[in-house]
Amino acid sequence: MRRLTAVSLGLFAAWAVHDVEELITYRETVRRIVPRLPSWVPVPEDIRRDGIRQGQVTTAIGMMSIFMGAAAVDGVRSQGRGWLFQTVLRGFGWHGIGHLAASALARSYTTGVVTTPVVVLPYWLWARRVLTRSGVPAHAGSTAPVLLMYPLFAAVHALARRLEGRPR
Repeated sequence: MRRLTAVSLGLFAAWAVHDVEELITYRETVRRIVPRLPSWVPVPEDIRRDGIRQGQVTTAIGMMSIFMGAAAVDGVRSQGRGWLFQTVLRGFGWHGIGHLAASALARSYTTGVVTTPVVVLPYWLWARRVLTRSGVPAHAGSTAPVLLMYPLFAAVHALARRLEGRPR
């Protein structure tokens, strides 16, 4: 397998390993952490009170798998040069850093923090190194596309919540 294809497919593989941890631990982290958030943080009252349903977590991760799969396919198709692949690759690395920051702020375990230093960040650094050594220019210009991933996460959870029968 060509290295650039491995990097591209690796995005989906690293995400899948990381999201198995989230699938197992997300609900407990929400139950423990959300009640400690300041009241100005926009969290639906029933989630603040009761936590999140496992079905919502599972559905949201399933929907994200489509998006992450599309990014990996874009990477294979473009041999790492595609805008979607590069944006999601950058976002995945920053997502991992966000997990570390969340655990530091919570001063405890939060979902995703175990696989971040052993899967997410090593994959991200390796992928960037392979792309650079292969002459693939990193489209590092604006961080705006990466920041758009946060509303995507929120939208996926809102849709999963809706599909699970809870109001927005």
